[in-house]
Amino acid sequence: MATTAVPDPIELTQALIRCPSVTPADAGALGVLEAALAPLGFRCERMRFEAPGTAPIDNLYARIGSGRPHLCFAGHTDVVPPGDETRWRFPPFEGRIAEGRIWGRGACDMKSAVAAFAAAAGRFLAERGSAFGGSISLLITGDEEAEAVNGTVKVLQALAARGEAIDACIVGEPSSSEAVGDTMKIGRRGSLTGRLTVRGVQGHVAYPHKADNPLPRLVRMLAALGPGPEIDEGSAHFDPSTLAITTIDVGNPAANVIPAEGRATFNIRFNDTWTADSLGAWLRQRFDSVGGDYALELRSGADSFLTAPGELTGRVAGAVERVTGRRPAFSTSGGTSDARFVKDHAPVVELGLVNATIHKTDENVPVEDIDTLTRIYQAVLEDSFPEKG
Repeated sequence: MATTAVPDPIELTQALIRCPSVTPADAGALGVLEAALAPLGFRCERMRFEAPGTAPIDNLYARIGSGRPHLCFAGHTDVVPPGDETRWRFPPFEGRIAEGRIWGRGACDMKSAVAAFAAAAGRFLAERGSAFGGSISLLITGDEEAEAVNGTVKVLQALAARGEAIDACIVGEPSSSEAVGDTMKIGRRGSLTGRLTVRGVQGHVAYPHKADNPLPRLVRMLAALGPGPEIDEGSAHFDPSTLAITTIDVGNPAANVIPAEGRATFNIRFNDTWTADSLGAWLRQRFDSVGGDYALELRSGADSFLTAPGELTGRVAGAVERVTGRRPAFSTSGGTSDARFVKDHAPVVELGLVNATIHKTDENVPVEDIDTLTRIYQAVLEDSFPEKG
């Protein structure tokens, strides 16, 4: 049995918060985590990636065991900027405990979950030892809150290239709504951003017949996308896809000039009845029905994905219910996460803290919730590697 001191999830959370790891800075956060995992027997590997036009990013891949099944915990130690620090009740990188809560940037998203899993793994290994019949790993990136190009996606590609397979993954994003474990993400909607430019001919407003005003066509094209945000009726596990127009720009300071072009940007969060390609065809069909000279630029942030209810979702939900007494609701709501990369390699679910204060001034999480999440993760480990009779 392991004799090394098991990490305390509260102290480890504080230590991680005290690293001002605003993307792309690591600020020592991965070192703090490595120092907690290595004494437990984890083989810790730094994986650094970079790409043109992006900052180099350090990632940590820590694994114990070499056999299968292989359960991976994926998360990130990078955080968004704190904003005006004078508006914080406590310094954002102090990790202060007050009123039964830990305060600081990353407390909720998601340094507490990283600490909780490390502590859960330590408790599990202390009880079972290193010969537990499989492998446990942590894939921790410093590139989730920004470009997400030199982080999880490239670590997974590197692991696959050397033949390391992951059988199941838990992403520790703050998935819960009102209480820890009340919601588990089993998928995510896709994201597609469109930039529409409608071209015309500039002219004088007194002679509109000598110009070609693009703005009425721009308005009709946007109206052709529908009267409201919903563009379908949803599916078995997804809400209806939604479209939001985020900006309409002309850049014309003169009231007596018909502009040469108008532009609009919109985003679609789509369910599993669409792909980025099918949405592109749908958009062009509607814009073509209006006609005229236009250009459409599309950028896919992610496709939708679903981990169908089954063995993994049941195992994790069962662990939550055993610890909390509640069965988590399965959800596919919210934005994107690094689970969109994991789903190409293994079944994945997201389970973490309540998301009430993520990215906010005075981000905080109850100490009790971190303890609860630690016990849930430990229960997941116990159920993933049952003792042989």
